[in-house]
Amino acid sequence: MSDQHAQVIAEGVDEEPIESNRRLFRGRSFVLISVFATLYAAFHMAALNGVSIRELTGVSIPYLPTFPMETWNFRIVHVAGALALGFLLFSGTGFSESRSQENRLLGLIAWALMIPALVSLGMALSFSVEIAGGVMWNGIDESIRFRETWLFGAPLLAATAGGIVLSWIHKRPRSAFGQPDIVLAVCGAAVAAYLITIYGTLMRNSTGTPFAPIGISLAAVAGAALIMELTRRVAGLALVIIAGIFLIYVFAGQYLPGFLNSPAISWQRFFSQVYTDAGILGPTTAVSSTYIILFIIFAAFLQASKVGDYFVNFAFAAAGRARGGPAKVAIFASGLMGMINGTSAGNVVATGSLTIPLMKRVGYHKKTAGAVEAAASTGGQIMPPIMGAGAFIMAEITGIPYQEIAIAAIIPAILYFVSIYFMVDFEAAKLGMRGMNEDELPKFRDMARRVFLFLPIIILIVALFMGYSVIRAGTLATVSAAVVSWLTPYRMGPASIVKAFELAGVMSIQIIAVCACAGIIVGVISLTGVGARFSNLLLGIADASQLLALFFAMCIAILLGMGMPTTAAYAVAASVVAPGLVELGIPTLTAHFFVFYFAVVSAITPPVALASYAAAGISGANPMETSVASFKIGIAAFIVPFMFFYNSALLMDGSWLEVVPAGITAIVGVFLLSSGVQGWFMGGRAVWFIRAGLLAAALFMIDSSLITDAIGIGLGVAMFFIQKVFRPSPDATIAVRGAD
Repeated sequence: MSDQHAQVIAEGVDEEPIESNRRLFRGRSFVLISVFATLYAAFHMAALNGVSIRELTGVSIPYLPTFPMETWNFRIVHVAGALALGFLLFSGTGFSESRSQENRLLGLIAWALMIPALVSLGMALSFSVEIAGGVMWNGIDESIRFRETWLFGAPLLAATAGGIVLSWIHKRPRSAFGQPDIVLAVCGAAVAAYLITIYGTLMRNSTGTPFAPIGISLAAVAGAALIMELTRRVAGLALVIIAGIFLIYVFAGQYLPGFLNSPAISWQRFFSQVYTDAGILGPTTAVSSTYIILFIIFAAFLQASKVGDYFVNFAFAAAGRARGGPAKVAIFASGLMGMINGTSAGNVVATGSLTIPLMKRVGYHKKTAGAVEAAASTGGQIMPPIMGAGAFIMAEITGIPYQEIAIAAIIPAILYFVSIYFMVDFEAAKLGMRGMNEDELPKFRDMARRVFLFLPIIILIVALFMGYSVIRAGTLATVSAAVVSWLTPYRMGPASIVKAFELAGVMSIQIIAVCACAGIIVGVISLTGVGARFSNLLLGIADASQLLALFFAMCIAILLGMGMPTTAAYAVAASVVAPGLVELGIPTLTAHFFVFYFAVVSAITPPVALASYAAAGISGANPMETSVASFKIGIAAFIVPFMFFYNSALLMDGSWLEVVPAGITAIVGVFLLSSGVQGWFMGGRAVWFIRAGLLAAALFMIDSSLITDAIGIGLGVAMFFIQKVFRPSPDATIAVRGAD
């Protein structure tokens, strides 16, 4: 935020925050890592659009990939590139102040580990030469098993384990590469080289059988360890712990009772399958290697053209004058930006650094300011058309066309953001807040003149609904962001485009690692059959009460999502919970939306609420108090899934004569819910029994039958009559609570 003639001007709100463990290179190291990140992102853009080096230059270069690449190979390279870039960029521990403080003995040990890492990489490449020469490869030949075990697998596992452990204790200056991290990058390359070699033959059909080469299992063990370590560095321990528990379950499940009991599975059989499309290379990586990285590139181009700043300034110009204006700005700006960047906590850090201090300045309590930002940023994950990449994962898992999913998400997203708007508006009314002064805000007419900066988003939406593929629509939107920038002071030339690709490469690391780690969990679920047994459990509960089964499914989805980014949270919950809901007879789209919503709102659900904790760090409030407040502000998100379960018209399933009335009554229900929660109704404070009546009215409108809607509306009208005619005075307790 800068002070220009006392105006609030958003600057840099869409820039990526620098993580505490990210290395900050200088000189040749900076150039090297920048080139790597740029080529990594550009490789995906070329591969997704089927552009080859030969087509671009007319020159055939041996050993470079041709496009379109074979699917499995593309996903393996996708994960391996993220591993290498991630290990080089993100430290496994803290940094030393200077080179004199680093432990040189540990550095020498790390360089010694480079020998087995290079041996394993060399053996993987030699295997490819042999296979290309016509050698028949299988998992039975003793000489092949010996070489795969002792010349490839053992060195690889030794280098991987040693590199991970050393990276936890070896510190280097922040501007220098870590020797253990270089070893881990080479190990990731060895895993990829081997798997591409073996899966390039008919051996992919032997996974999970005695004919599978032992090297597949050994490579998968190393690959899974590398993925989990990178996930720890970029996303914290929550997902790693969950993945670890699932891996333990693979081998301990045979000893567990009841529905948790699973058949005995050998480590060779499990790991020979987990690094396939049944696990790590499955739906989560399929989406991260296509749609997610494409929209990360799109977001990077928007960032380079300063469109994110414009979004926030436009929101200030449009809503800043309303009472509690900065909170309403946060709803608009954070929802829009969160839709694109796909991470609740990251969006809180980006836009919250501007909106949270301003909310506090106009009178919001610091915990409320943080809670509003957390709830709005979380809502971005459910806002079509991008939905923080959730729509694409849902399309991949369910097979339902993306356009159908995006259309179905419209009314639920409206209900969520309308609810947050009511909540912050009623809070502002209770506290007697004002809006921001005219001279504090960007001029609306100036913002209106630059409304063309919305064109990339509009082009994306129009292209999608004209029937273009998601990849082609995303590419057109990305190109349009560069073109539109020429109408602004931030024109994107070759240098800016290269910089955007570099940003995209760095920005993609976290989500790729998270999706790959979630793939491990998905693999465990599919290979052990625990998902099917969970479905049977839900069926048993539904025999007693379908509502109880839904409540149980909600709790599991939230529990699985706690501490995890949205994409991973949904992918895991969709594997465990959604099949059980479908078994109950719930339509596939409804079941997955139900799970998706609760996986998303885990980011604001106590006690592990990542978005709320990030907001508390900016606002200075207690993290737990902030998470409770964000849960309260986002309460509609916990009700809306039950609403569209009882009335599929809210997911655009039906005629307009069904959809429109369902949407209107749902908005009325959300209004009554917000009034009851906040204790503000029709221009005045509401006494406790009016609040109770409003909440009851809102709950009646969940089941959108004519009878329950009539009861809900009747209760709401009765509360309005009591409020306006009898004007009961709120008791002292409510008045005090509203004042904080």
